[in-house]
Amino acid sequence: MTIARKPLVFTASALALFAALYVGQAQLGDTSNAASSDRMAPHFVVDPYWPQPLPNKWLLGRTIGIAVDARDHLYVVHRDQDNMFMNQELGLDLGRAECCTAAPPILEFDKEGNLINAWGGPGEGYTWPESNHGIEVAPDGNVWIGGNGSSDSHVLVFTREGEFVREIGIPGEPIDSLSTTSFGRVAEIAIDPAANEAYLADGYGNKRVAVVDVATGAFKRFWGAYGNEPVDERVIYDPNEPLPQQFVGPVHCAEPSNDGLIYVCDRGADRIQVFRPDGTFVKEGQVAPLTLAGSTWDIAFSRDDDQEFIFVADGANFKVHILDRDTLEVLAEFGDGGRQPGLFFGTHSLVTDSDNNIYTTETYEGKRIQKFVYQGLRPLSEHSVGAPWPAGEIH
Repeated sequence: MTIARKPLVFTASALALFAALYVGQAQLGDTSNAASSDRMAPHFVVDPYWPQPLPNKWLLGRTIGIAVDARDHLYVVHRDQDNMFMNQELGLDLGRAECCTAAPPILEFDKEGNLINAWGGPGEGYTWPESNHGIEVAPDGNVWIGGNGSSDSHVLVFTREGEFVREIGIPGEPIDSLSTTSFGRVAEIAIDPAANEAYLADGYGNKRVAVVDVATGAFKRFWGAYGNEPVDERVIYDPNEPLPQQFVGPVHCAEPSNDGLIYVCDRGADRIQVFRPDGTFVKEGQVAPLTLAGSTWDIAFSRDDDQEFIFVADGANFKVHILDRDTLEVLAEFGDGGRQPGLFFGTHSLVTDSDNNIYTTETYEGKRIQKFVYQGLRPLSEHSVGAPWPAGEIH
């Protein structure tokens, strides 16, 4: 039987909307016209050989968090080890083929991309997240992880070897942006070593930043967008309307800077809001503000003393943006949609190491980690969009 296919029909208003979105995003993406071409910004090339192949026929699921420690070791958290979408990949586990099997949830790599350690999963004394999400390494070497599953109202702390240390919050609690005992599907964790405080992007259920003590896990404070008291109700982002007074969410990062500010990713509103540690609002900026799927997924700072630049993982537009930290102006970008090295599918998280190299993770069907090697500062006229492919030998 032949099935007749109906032609796609768009109204004039729909076509006009698509055209406006395309032109607007194209203008936003043309960062070389947005700032003087004499302006200097970090330049990168992809290292297609990083990391080294995994042992044991291991495969990664959706890589949804990355952190770096003082030794420049990279810690990656991934998930979907038992997800039905991976069944075709996990032939060894299913007894149907020679390859493959899921890697443990937490992987530790050295700077050269060698696998150093792997651990994680359910165990005695704690509740492993329903859906792993976000990872951070504290100055003492402990590893913090969150989760964005429906019952993930807690954060876990382990040693770098994977020994359980502490559970913060009570698993299985309902969404409550005013709670001082539990959380609401934490997306990311960042630690301020000077204050010994952990900032939780809280997150997928709650709509706030929450702060706890690193040593004890004791709850300290929280706030919503613009420093307002947060709400649980759904908030809608419309690029043609004033920015919402509450986080649209997910609140996907909360990163302390060296000069005592907290940079928060409100992914659903394509914005970064800046606060003082007590929740006082300072300023905000948007990245690709016509992106209805959210553009600000994670940030990392450049490693110069002033942290002059912010790198933004944009999982909806499949790229990394480079911002001026002071003005929050987009200066340059790299990447695009694709599976080859230097391209992205679901750019999710990123960090910088001590040499200013960038490491990214990819969710959905991306399922990988990439390294981008710092090449120094270059005029914006020398920056280009797309895959930052090396012209010659990587150094």
